Formats: sequence, C-alpha cells, structure tokens
Amino acid sequence: MSTAPNKKTAPKSKTPAKAAPEAETKPQAGGLGLEGMGDLSALLAGPTAAANGGGPLYLDMDLIDEDPHQPRTEDNPGFSDESLDELAASIRLRGVKTPISVRDNPDAPGRYLINHGARRFRGSKRADKTTIPGFIDNDYNEADQVVENLQRNELTAREIADYIGRELAKGVKKGEIAKAISKSPAFVTQHAALLDLPDPIAEAFNSGRVKDVTVVNELVTAFKKKPQEVTAWLEDENQEITRGSVKLLREFLDDKRKHEADDRDPNTVDVLTGKTDAEAGDGEQGSGSDSKKEEKEPDPDKLKKAIVQVQHNDRPARLILNRRPPAEGFAWLKYEDDGQEFEANLSSVTLVALLEG
Repeated sequence: MSTAPNKKTAPKSKTPAKAAPEAETKPQAGGLGLEGMGDLSALLAGPTAAANGGGPLYLDMDLIDEDPHQPRTEDNPGFSDESLDELAASIRLRGVKTPISVRDNPDAPGRYLINHGARRFRGSKRADKTTIPGFIDNDYNEADQVVENLQRNELTAREIADYIGRELAKGVKKGEIAKAISKSPAFVTQHAALLDLPDPIAEAFNSGRVKDVTVVNELVTAFKKKPQEVTAWLEDENQEITRGSVKLLREFLDDKRKHEADDRDPNTVDVLTGKTDAEAGDGEQGSGSDSKKEEKEPDPDKLKKAIVQVQHNDRPARLILNRRPPAEGFAWLKYEDDGQEFEANLSSVTLVALLEG
C-alpha cells in the first residue's frame, strides 16, 4: 500500500526556467538608462588578453604606430606589394600566428610603437583586421630590432650600414656595435665602408647591380689603385658584378700595373729628384769601390719573402701579408686550391708552416 511521500525527504525542486541570471539581480543604474550597456569594466582593462593565461594581448590596430626609426626601409623586399599581398592572404586564411612586439609610445600616451612585426601589421591591415595579437615589451631598443631582423636575414646591406652609421654618429665604437648586434668587428667594418663609397661603386651598389658586401669592398680596393679602369669596367651595364668577375678584374689590373713598371722608359725624369731612372740607378750603385764596400753578405737567418701556410675549414691556405686586415684579430687569407681570397678570424686558423718564397 502506497503512502504519500514525506516532505522532508522529497527531492529539492529545480531552479525555475525563468529565474533571472545573476547579472539581472544587480541593482539597476539609477534610472539613467545605462542598464543596456552591460559590464563597463572591459573598457578600463586596456588591451584584451587571450583566453589562455599568459598569452598575447589582442591589440587594437588603430592604437599602433610603426617605428619611424626601424632599420627596414620602404624599398626592403619584405615590404613590396607582392610580398604583403601574399602575407595578407595568409592572414585572412589562418590569422597572425606569431604575435608582434610593441612598446608604449612615449610621444602619444595610450598608443604603441612596433618593436618587431611591421610586416605582420601591414599584412593585417590589408586583410582588414581590427586587432592583432601582440606583447608589450618596453625593454627594447634599436639594436634589438637589428638583431631580430639580422637573424632572419631580412635587412639589406644598405639598411645595416645606415644603422651602423647612426650609431657611429652617436659616438658608439665599432666594437660596441658588433657586440650589440652579435656580429664580428669585420662585419661592422665592411658595412661601415658602404657609407662612403666612390661614386661609380656607390651607383652600382645603390642600383642593386651589386649587393654582396665583400664584392663591394673588393671593388673599393681595386678603385684605390686604378680608379679610371674600375670606373670604365663598371660603366659596362652588361658586365656582371660577382666575386669571380671582380677577382679576374683585380688580377688583370695587378698584371697591368706590373707590366707598366717593367715597360717604364728609363729616361723618364722624376719630378721630385730631377733625375732619370737610369741616373737614379747609377747614383744608387755609386763607384765600384764604394759599392763593394757597402755590399753586405746576406744573412742566412733572414727570409727574403715569408709565406705563412695555414689551414682554414680543413682547406690549405696562406696568409696575405701585404693586405691590411679589416680589424684586430682578423686577416686576409687565400685558399691554395681555388685562389679565393677572404677575411677570417685568426682564432679559426691553424698555423701549418713558415716558408721562404
């Protein structure tokens, strides 16, 4: 026989379907008509944080400015229309996967300057995005921007040179610049040379005919010895400017200079001494008896010409002793197998032998 359920043991009733949500139980806004605006705290919270804790912020694109002193200039290949259109298409499809980095804009409170991520910012604009993921990093400087782009090989040689020039103008030493951007002193020296190129070489470099910094420095060395010949060589627009072609040019100029010295007229008068080469030679020889007295026996312990054989990257090479090194701790070398000349840190070189040439 069934009995009525005991009220004390009856299950609890469920929440009524029309119960007001918690937000609706809050006091109303005093009749000012603000109840429809919802929670205003988000307006005071600044950039919107990502759902996962510690993730990037979603920054309002309208509050972000590009750094006017960023090392990449407008003619950087990464800023071309084609490159940015490709990036925008990727962002429309997948979004920005790598957050940008920004810092507070000291000249415009509430706004941000881009540390790195200008391409992603521009691509997002083209993709009609209103926000972009990013981190705020106020411990950032121009050297950090250069390092970040250098490691991705996104800076041109001219942009690197311009940055080095600005640092040198501030009184920063080349060694300090090299340390700041994690590059060798020779790297800084080579790029600093791009700031003051002879006009014909500067024209070839600025026009994009030559982009290899080593080739540019090779041309400068040749120009100092034979400016007219190097200028004429560069004026040929069909002439390819490569390491190989510049090497052949320098060998040709060295050979030409040697033959010019051999073919020099002995009757040519020296403007300083007023003597011909023949007379100068006779004067150096002097009388037979005097010359014999002045002649000295060769010292068997002295080398007439020293050849320093070394090993670099497991390849035989020799030091180029008559060429000024780009920086302390560096030297110019020449591979024995293919004749390539290059600069290297002496710490990477193994001494093999000292011979007489």
